[in-house]
Amino acid sequence: MDSTDFSSLDLSASLLKNLRSLGYEEMTTIQAQSLPHILAGKDVIGQGKTGSGKTAAFGLGILQKLDVKNFELQSLVLCPTRELADQVAKEIRRLARTIANIKVLTLCGGMPFGPQIGSLQHGTHIIVGTPGRIEDHLSKKTLNLGTVTTLVLDEADRMLDMGFQKSLDIILRKIPAKRQTLLFSATYPDQIQSMSKRIMLKPVLVQVNSTHPPMTTALLNNIFTKLPITKIA
Repeated sequence: MDSTDFSSLDLSASLLKNLRSLGYEEMTTIQAQSLPHILAGKDVIGQGKTGSGKTAAFGLGILQKLDVKNFELQSLVLCPTRELADQVAKEIRRLARTIANIKVLTLCGGMPFGPQIGSLQHGTHIIVGTPGRIEDHLSKKTLNLGTVTTLVLDEADRMLDMGFQKSLDIILRKIPAKRQTLLFSATYPDQIQSMSKRIMLKPVLVQVNSTHPPMTTALLNNIFTKLPITKIA
């Protein structure tokens, strides 16, 4: 079977059925290179621009391992903006539409705080949010991250550019060290390298064609000397 076909992956029948109904047959490059590792429970660093299919890659990984009967928070997806968080949550809901009773909650700044607290009290499987609002909930003790098994940092470089380093550090301290971490970024500045080294375990690096300047050989060598990374060409 073609390795770019979603059917070649170890996905549940309900997820595969939904992918076919959505017209998702062949994986994009970033999906084909990252999904086998994500499904195997490995930490993954993905370099790819918006539109490369990375949301479906980590979304399918989250949904495949989800315990629907357990209404504790299992996956946290952090995004730099409310607009991106809304897009990611919408895509995860689309991917999950053949699985009953999955609850995806969006927690972003600029939205009323009270209704978010109410939604949290009713339990959720997946939270997609911005670092600032997640930090706010932690400070008010309205959110517990102690049950998170999958952490996704989407557009991590933008989050750092927007000054979310402090919020990310606070959030990371509240999440169990024993977890899967998936980091997606268009670029790899020093801050991303440093954070990857601190929060990830033997990550697999997946790179796809991007409109952003490619990494130089010197930069790649610098990363590989600092991180125990398995590179996927």
